[in-house]
Amino acid sequence: MPKQLFIKKEATGVLGKHPSERTPGELINSGIVNIDKNRGPTSHQVSAYVQGILGIKKAGHSGTLDPQVTGVQPIGLEKATRITEFLLTAPKEYVGIMHLHKPVEEITLREAVHNFIGKIRQLPPIKSAVKRELRTREIYEFELLEIKNQDVLFRVKCQAGTYIRVLCHNLGQELKIGAHMAELRRTQAGPFTEKDNLVTLNDLDDAYHFYLEEHNDKFLRYCLQPIENALKYVAKCWILDTAIVSVTHGRDLAIPGVCKLENFRKGEAVAIMSLKDELVAIGEAQMSAVEINTQERGIAIKVKKVLMEAG
Repeated sequence: MPKQLFIKKEATGVLGKHPSERTPGELINSGIVNIDKNRGPTSHQVSAYVQGILGIKKAGHSGTLDPQVTGVQPIGLEKATRITEFLLTAPKEYVGIMHLHKPVEEITLREAVHNFIGKIRQLPPIKSAVKRELRTREIYEFELLEIKNQDVLFRVKCQAGTYIRVLCHNLGQELKIGAHMAELRRTQAGPFTEKDNLVTLNDLDDAYHFYLEEHNDKFLRYCLQPIENALKYVAKCWILDTAIVSVTHGRDLAIPGVCKLENFRKGEAVAIMSLKDELVAIGEAQMSAVEINTQERGIAIKVKKVLMEAG
């Protein structure tokens, strides 16, 4: 559902260019690749492969996937690695197969699954990147898609940092029959899904070589997405051209520089955008959108990260 939009000043932008007009070189310098991770490599290895294919210095992933888990793995390129934190903390969705150690009535299974929707407590597995202590995570959706004997096809939408392997194990304990995760695929990471230009490492490699050797950027453009796509669910504030210079030099955004803004609360992370929909910076709201829209003076957003180069 679209956020409420406040128009503070009517204006058009002259500076910059729309993200869709960027060259392949510009996209490589600050874009996102939505990789379809295959079984075998770690998430760090996938990032390293992308780095090697494109010949860049930095590439960062959007949350660790176990080597045996496949699916959506957005990779930030160069400057875009600075906003991967928004993908790390974004909700995730998975489809997997859970194997029950003993037969169980379907109605009993469905009732147990229902009990795991909402806030749950999890102990991370022994081999994990976080401290092994109980922590709360939220399961937004837990759906059984198909049941065949003791194999259960399921879909889970959950808070970042939820361990699906542990979820299956705990469900087996709840049923008193035991269960384990047999297969898992991530189908969504924040705003990126299987339908959002999902490409394999081979696809990216072929597209880049076709660009270099044939001077055809059609396939590479399909693989590379603008950094702005990673901030689909982040509140936005569009600023006047006259404010871009000061913000790109690290100054906080004052109310007179605001053109329009989505509804957000004080303290919320906000993407500061140009009037051509380019990401200028990321900041923290110093007052609510309603206050910014009704006042004429004061600091609206404290700038935390500048993404657009000065000048």
